[in-house]
Amino acid sequence: MKKIVILLVSTLLVLASCTPNFNDDDEVLQNDEEQKGQPSIVPSYNLSEENYRMILPYRTSEARGVIVNQLANRLDIDEMEEGLRRHSKEYFDPQKYYFEEGQYLSEDTVYDWLGRDLTKEQLEDQVEAEIQRLKKAQMTVNEEKIRHELTRGLNPPIEDSGDEDELRDNPRYLSHILEQNFLRKKDDNTVELVGISIGLALKSVYRFQTEIGGPDYYEEIPEEEMIKQGQKIAQTVLERIRGMEGLESVPVMIALYREEAHGSSTPGNFVAKTLVSESGRTIDDWTNIDEEHVLFPSNEAEKKYFDDAQIVKSFGEDIAQFFPNYVGVIGEGFYVNEELQRLTLEVPIEFYGKGEILGFAQYAYGLVKEMFPDYYDLEVKITSSYGVEGVIYREAGQNDPTVHIFH
Repeated sequence: MKKIVILLVSTLLVLASCTPNFNDDDEVLQNDEEQKGQPSIVPSYNLSEENYRMILPYRTSEARGVIVNQLANRLDIDEMEEGLRRHSKEYFDPQKYYFEEGQYLSEDTVYDWLGRDLTKEQLEDQVEAEIQRLKKAQMTVNEEKIRHELTRGLNPPIEDSGDEDELRDNPRYLSHILEQNFLRKKDDNTVELVGISIGLALKSVYRFQTEIGGPDYYEEIPEEEMIKQGQKIAQTVLERIRGMEGLESVPVMIALYREEAHGSSTPGNFVAKTLVSESGRTIDDWTNIDEEHVLFPSNEAEKKYFDDAQIVKSFGEDIAQFFPNYVGVIGEGFYVNEELQRLTLEVPIEFYGKGEILGFAQYAYGLVKEMFPDYYDLEVKITSSYGVEGVIYREAGQNDPTVHIFH
């Protein structure tokens, strides 16, 4: 059996001892830096051709942190961000454009849009209350502006927040709006916006209370209904984006993301996307997305992807024959159009010495080569109660895996 062991710590030391040559990096000016003359840097080196190059200093999103408060499942947070960037590559080439977090939708704007709309009666009451407040403060009253600001919520209105039936009939479909920007370098070393991607996170299960501190209720939202509501919301978002300075005439990609239920062991997935041309004001059609994350072992994996489930099962059984401290394999497969693209496995085991870890990694390496097809990315994480002890990784199409043992 061929043994490949790469000492990660040594690698990091070598990398740390190398000073990057910024003279080879590109200097560009962000739009708001042109007056200040403060250049930004675009690193010359990229991690891979599939990754976007990013402008430094790195500018965080104007709505930074909102996603953490809106998505209950940490797995959904990561998948939505990474998945939106992955789907954007179809329209905004990573070899031509730079990536930047959203700079147009502010935190206040996103929260406003995530709220509920108002019924006619609620709107009139709140408009009148705001008018009286402004008059009392001797401030200018603009009723049209007041109405506009009070009707920003994109979720359905309700009359009685304590009515269980009404809440079930009018769930909060939309839970987050994620923006990503794509830039191009011009001849004068400035950059311009050439595209924007918007991800709309939509619930699969609506959890609600009829009173503060009361019990939680749950309402499942069928995917068909969720998509219908998501497409309606997307049209309104597009109209609002077109009204923002700088976004009047850029291509806009919008994708719908279906969240998983709270506490799920796997993230949700994108279900549909569309590209609106730079002059477009309406969404004419959608492209369906067939993606899913599958847990191994699980009944779903056994029923839908039996062959893959059997390989994972056999992998665990072979390990159990020689390592008594082994407790089982936990895995996740990422499928596109029902074809496995990425398989991540975690093998928790108790070790009592580095020699045992090395022996285990060598044995697992051989199983990976013998048992797993090479048409998808594969990662096997060897863990203990102390954390990750080693990683075996193989990219799709490669014959030999790479092994990292942590020291």
